[in-house]
Amino acid sequence: MTTPVKRPLVPRNRGSSLQIVFGSILAITLLLAINFSGRIAAGRQIVVQRDDIQNSISTLQAQATALQSQLNYVNSDAFVEQWARREGKMAQPDEVLIVPVPGPMTPEPSATPFVPTSVDNSPQVENANWQRWWQLFFDSPPPSNNTP
Repeated sequence: MTTPVKRPLVPRNRGSSLQIVFGSILAITLLLAINFSGRIAAGRQIVVQRDDIQNSISTLQAQATALQSQLNYVNSDAFVEQWARREGKMAQPDEVLIVPVPGPMTPEPSATPFVPTSVDNSPQVENANWQRWWQLFFDSPPPSNNTP
């Protein structure tokens, strides 16, 4: 009878070193891909913001140019002369100022419609404040003081 030989228990290798390296590379690649996609999304947002700012800059530059040209015109003699002739009612020494005066306006008569009004000959009795409040809250006439 032979006795079975007991072999020492050797822990099994759960994965070879090649599998561990491959898993590490896969994990690092996954982290890099996530980081890269986040940077791409942030870059797109920055591009949109840059375009908005560029549009604002071009609009403001156009406004500044228009305001500068208006300022140049206001500081010129042509503007002063135009203002003096129109709003200032002034004329050159060899000119005659003519100011048109509007003629008398005659109103056109219009027919007024006749609206008959009803005449109330009944004496008006003023309600006391508490009676008005009663009518507002209860939608009925207030109790009279003459009830026995």
